[in-house]
Amino acid sequence: MKAQRIHEWGGPDRLTLDDVPAPDVSDGEVLVAVKAVGINPVDWKLMTGKAPVLPELPLVPGGDIAGVVERVGEGVDGLSPGDRVFGLIGLTGAYAGKVAVAASSLARIPGNVDFPAAAALPLVSLTALQGMLSDGREVGSLDILVHGGAGGVGTAAIQIARAMGARVTASASAEKAQFVKNLGAGQVVDFRSGTILDPSSFDMLIDLVGDSQETALWKLVRRGGSVIRIAGGATAPAEEEVGGVRAYKVRVRPNGEHMNKVASLLDSGAISAPIDAIFPFEDAVEALEMVKAGHVKGKVVLTLS
Repeated sequence: MKAQRIHEWGGPDRLTLDDVPAPDVSDGEVLVAVKAVGINPVDWKLMTGKAPVLPELPLVPGGDIAGVVERVGEGVDGLSPGDRVFGLIGLTGAYAGKVAVAASSLARIPGNVDFPAAAALPLVSLTALQGMLSDGREVGSLDILVHGGAGGVGTAAIQIARAMGARVTASASAEKAQFVKNLGAGQVVDFRSGTILDPSSFDMLIDLVGDSQETALWKLVRRGGSVIRIAGGATAPAEEEVGGVRAYKVRVRPNGEHMNKVASLLDSGAISAPIDAIFPFEDAVEALEMVKAGHVKGKVVLTLS
């Protein structure tokens, strides 16, 4: 089978399309023929070799897959060959023709959703959902600010929060404001233009930019509210309280139960997968360079024939 791999640290240009053996399937795993792969910024960031913890080389990047189950291992219930599935397999290993993955990390793709749309969602939707769930409150009663609403996690957070009944404000540049509003944000603000909001306006700040607690944005959160740290705060504790505001650091994990929640929201039409561009698998370098350059609205996806 084919796999995109790097053999030395650097950037997307280090990728090579290699012939590698198909993986074996262990107990509790399924073998998935990959049909589409979602690209995330962490993919190219790992390639730089500058992450605090690095996987071994050669490295197959990527974590988001959508595909078809080919084989099931011992002890697998609920999935069968031929099932269309999607999920987060981790942070590496997805840029390949086939992957062996824990069945407990996957969910079936709704019948009205194609492979690229499914592959665009796992990491971003799990990050958003797990971040909101870490707060412990009923999301439907909250006023939420999504800081950085036009990127992958931002688009997922807006839609999931709205689907759960929250009132959502999102930050975005002027050129992306309508795109973000169409996803369900009741208000869109551009902090770079000098927009000022009243202190204590929100119950939750989902921070996708990486602002420190000294910034004015934290002052927008009511006492007893929370900041969900998704960007920045790499060395931050899992949970802390600052000035009456609880802060949670989110480190996304594969989770089939949560993926089934995402699948249900997809099936009902409550959320969708905004895709900026789709590239063939062979053009992974170009696709990663696009993501690395930024300014993407939604997600970039690779498709495999």
